[in-house]
Amino acid sequence: MSPGKFIVLEGSDGSGKTVQFNLLLERLQKEGLQVAKFDFPRYGEPSAYFVENYLRGEYGSLEEIGPQRASLFFALDRFAAAQQIRVALEEGKLVLSNRYVGSNMGHQGAKMDHPEERRNYFQWLDNLEFTILGIPRPDLNLILHVPAEIAHGLVGQKEQRGYLKGRQRDLHEADLDYLRKTEAVYLEIARLFPQNFTLLECMEDGKLMSIEAVHKRVWDLVKNAI
Repeated sequence: MSPGKFIVLEGSDGSGKTVQFNLLLERLQKEGLQVAKFDFPRYGEPSAYFVENYLRGEYGSLEEIGPQRASLFFALDRFAAAQQIRVALEEGKLVLSNRYVGSNMGHQGAKMDHPEERRNYFQWLDNLEFTILGIPRPDLNLILHVPAEIAHGLVGQKEQRGYLKGRQRDLHEADLDYLRKTEAVYLEIARLFPQNFTLLECMEDGKLMSIEAVHKRVWDLVKNAI
């Protein structure tokens, strides 16, 4: 049996990842593919305990926590799911994930002002997640790009999420300046690592594309990868 493919959707908060994730999942299943889906962080799972506390601000501000410490919270949640991903791939299934290591790169990299510091962090993170923790490496990472100002507004339209305990936005989503930095870092990631990350623009002629139009772009890239 041929091993399965591993596809990940990435992007800053408010970029429409979850909507596109669900549309892609439905499309893949209609095409007759066996799909194993993952959604990180896995809120409600024991492995996401530190992630949930961090995003509620219970450990302090973004600056107080720092990128490496926060990265560990998210990385260990992926480590806890790694064996399930490996088994699905060995069974020939298509693994579809909403966020993965690229989310650590984008969100935690946004806490660093200097490009050289970010590049060192990216190397450190790659070693942590893929070598030390040994989690599977995706075949395709798609980064959905929506400008921070538009994404910030879309976050406000999200339904209530249990892990926030009544709050509308988490620690990342509440800070527009941080969202701008995250957007810039995701664009940088696509430039630095084109073999691993593919940028998918969700804007056309200065306007946000329709959900259906973005899905078509997503599907065109995914079908070529599988």
